[in-house]
Amino acid sequence: MLALVLWPGVGRAVLAAVVLVVVGGVGWWAWRTHRALRERDMRWRAEDRVLAANRRLADVDGLDGDSFERLVAALLRRDGCGDVVKVGRSGDNGRDVTGVLPDGRSMLVQCKRFAPHRAVGERDMRDLLGTRTHFRADVAVFVTNTRYTRPALDFAVANGILVVHRDLFASWLNGAPFASVVGVGARGQGDGRHLARWRRTYGAARPRAGRRRVS
Repeated sequence: MLALVLWPGVGRAVLAAVVLVVVGGVGWWAWRTHRALRERDMRWRAEDRVLAANRRLADVDGLDGDSFERLVAALLRRDGCGDVVKVGRSGDNGRDVTGVLPDGRSMLVQCKRFAPHRAVGERDMRDLLGTRTHFRADVAVFVTNTRYTRPALDFAVANGILVVHRDLFASWLNGAPFASVVGVGARGQGDGRHLARWRRTYGAARPRAGRRRVS
């Protein structure tokens, strides 16, 4: 205030500088906020396109492994999971998707997009258990568009691994929330009659799934 009285010109210059700093700061904050909102909107629109393009299991069966992982990540975000990241790539150490459940627990997800006549085997389930232990995740989830062998399901139940198989994935695609889908888990593959119908539809499942993804 003294500078404004003794040196009016200097005071006006200081005041103008302060105003410019404040206006510049507000403008920078508004620009950052606008960019963040625009990026989030673009991401949501991209995820909506992914979900809209894969409403049927027949669509999912035609995806490559990378696209299947992106679809799983989009479904998890849709159902309220946070910090969802599609990690899957060479050297991902078994982490295709990571995130945080709505209740705050950390999770990692292994995704396998196979031809429907194949089945995910126990070896893949054991690998996921090792990945969960290595990264100290609270929850491990295995998601596939096909079935699991009985040894794979028994191993999942014994080690607290959540599973989503073809029938549950269809429900998930059609809007069933993730929590209800994994709540059914290993109990939802049906009995021997269901398996017989499966084999008539898709062909006999192999005893164990190979390590190579079908694209």
